[in-house]
Amino acid sequence: MGSGTTLVETKLLGRNAVGVDINPQSVSISETNLQFQCDTNSKIFTRNGNATDLHFIKDSHIDFICTHPPYADIIKYSKDIEGDISRLGAEQFLEEMDKVANEAYRVLKKGKMCAVMIGDVRKGGKVIPLGFRMMECFLRTGFTNKEIIIKEQHNCKSTDYWEKQKNNFLLLAHEYVFVFEK
Repeated sequence: MGSGTTLVETKLLGRNAVGVDINPQSVSISETNLQFQCDTNSKIFTRNGNATDLHFIKDSHIDFICTHPPYADIIKYSKDIEGDISRLGAEQFLEEMDKVANEAYRVLKKGKMCAVMIGDVRKGGKVIPLGFRMMECFLRTGFTNKEIIIKEQHNCKSTDYWEKQKNNFLLLAHEYVFVFEK
């Protein structure tokens, strides 16, 4: 759940939500960001947990999933949290995303949607199409593609850094939002 931005919007819209993050610091930050009053009757639950194991959610119980996993090991979100997929190379990351896709499929109601935002990565001057490879994880699970949205990146903090790197043919300036249907 990162810093809880999606949960904040959910609360403002008067919807119920469950936010899960493997990093307890993210759970704490999210809970702090949710400490505001609004005129809705949302029920927002936060949980320190792993998206590969959502045993606390019943089968076919969720109406919509919105997730933004890390891009493999591009930015490490912890130093030593077991199960943190931001510490994994692309291949291991995708193995874990297979498990995430299976759990998402299990908890989502039939006919409902799962949105996943992710970008590609560059290693050794070569592009790894992480987005499309992750999309395959969800398709193998049984989801169907409803939409593929390309979100263009503007004014990123890291743009200057990446533009100065040698052998950087093009700046990766987009992310995908895959919308899957169960």
